[in-house]
Amino acid sequence: MSLHSLPLFVRLAGKPVILLGDGAAAEAKRRLLDRAGAIVVADHPDARLAIVAIEDEAAARAAVDRLRARGVLVNAVDRPDWCDVTMPAIVDRDPVLIAIGTGGASAGLAGALRQRIEAILPAALGGLARGLFAAREAMRARYPDDGARRRALGAALGDGGALDPMASDADAVTRWLEDDAATPARRTTIRLRSADPDDLTLREARWLGQADRVYHAPHVAAAILDRARADATRICGAAPAAPQPGLTVVLEMDMPESAS
Repeated sequence: MSLHSLPLFVRLAGKPVILLGDGAAAEAKRRLLDRAGAIVVADHPDARLAIVAIEDEAAARAAVDRLRARGVLVNAVDRPDWCDVTMPAIVDRDPVLIAIGTGGASAGLAGALRQRIEAILPAALGGLARGLFAAREAMRARYPDDGARRRALGAALGDGGALDPMASDADAVTRWLEDDAATPARRTTIRLRSADPDDLTLREARWLGQADRVYHAPHVAAAILDRARADATRICGAAPAAPQPGLTVVLEMDMPESAS
């Protein structure tokens, strides 16, 4: 399954960003750039990003072409087909940022999703992130092995875990490091009902997102495998009987091979 865009977080503090145009759209982009610490300019030889919020179509097209010819990445407001980059809706729980993009299809939809997520995420989430950052050396000392550390942290951050992001703050990190026990080897089997990842239950999707390795039948759809954690090992074949460290997920198929 391909991505129409690659989401990136760009540090703009102290860097020039070109903003062209007047009106409400331009002012909204200016406020966003100010929050990111960018230096907003009408032009600058070192600028690598530009936002074109010019209402007149011919003038906007000329500006986009001129900037692109200089190698500048351009966001053209309300003209997604002209954009090198699009601006997402943002949920800010500093230092946690969640960006919601639709590839320019609907800013309204992105905004509606942002409001839903805003209502769900606790204000203490940023504190938890800062606590985890401050505890990096303590975590390495407690779990010298990278795999063991990743598994322990994944278990703690899971639903109902010691560091559940929906119910934890910075102090929870210290308590977890003092009290955490070794993460056991776990294995679970998911019997796929279709090749559509939307048919996965929430629990099944969570297992895939936490898996250290995934064993799967040859005809399991790529869209299903894409739901696994990016660095999870994927093995086409049967899982061994012996337990393995961390979480092993086995994907089996209830539907005919031709359905995948």
